[in-house]
Amino acid sequence: MTDRPGVPASDLSDEELERQGVHAHAMRHWVFLHGTTDQFRTHTERMLELEQEYLRRHPQRTWQGSGGGSVVPSRDERIRDLVQTFSRAITSLLDEEPPSVASGGQPWNPEEAQVELLRAFAEAPEGRLHKLEAHQIARQLSPDSHLVARLYRQDPPLLQAERDMRVLTDAGRAWLEQHAPVGGVTARA
Repeated sequence: MTDRPGVPASDLSDEELERQGVHAHAMRHWVFLHGTTDQFRTHTERMLELEQEYLRRHPQRTWQGSGGGSVVPSRDERIRDLVQTFSRAITSLLDEEPPSVASGGQPWNPEEAQVELLRAFAEAPEGRLHKLEAHQIARQLSPDSHLVARLYRQDPPLLQAERDMRVLTDAGRAWLEQHAPVGGVTARA
């Protein structure tokens, strides 16, 4: 086994051994899909260590309960287990800090990104951009995937959704004039 932090499986109580083992089994898909090779190797070794110790202590049991019959978990139980596993993984990803650098490698300033996005609208004919183009520009300016949506959900909205188009509102033009560098905006109506 590798040198990794943690209590050896043989030193864990039965309750803690089972809890850690069930958790390790539940997280194996997430680690496989999203972890590094080293994380996957370490996770797998720990999972096997826990499982072997559990089976050594309880030779008539498995992680799913008592052995003997081949009891297959119901469809609902399997769905519940998957939902719980991925819910934990998604929660941990959402708890991570968003990157502070935009895709161009420059430090990200939310207000500057908003100014540049609204400037792109102001320079577009009639202040209109297709929603895909707006989101593409936003991705280039910011690691924040909700930049466009936040602009048309503000009060007052700076953008307006019209089917597949996003349109700069009068409030958006006024905001841009207040926040853009002097002489920076030539709005076309």
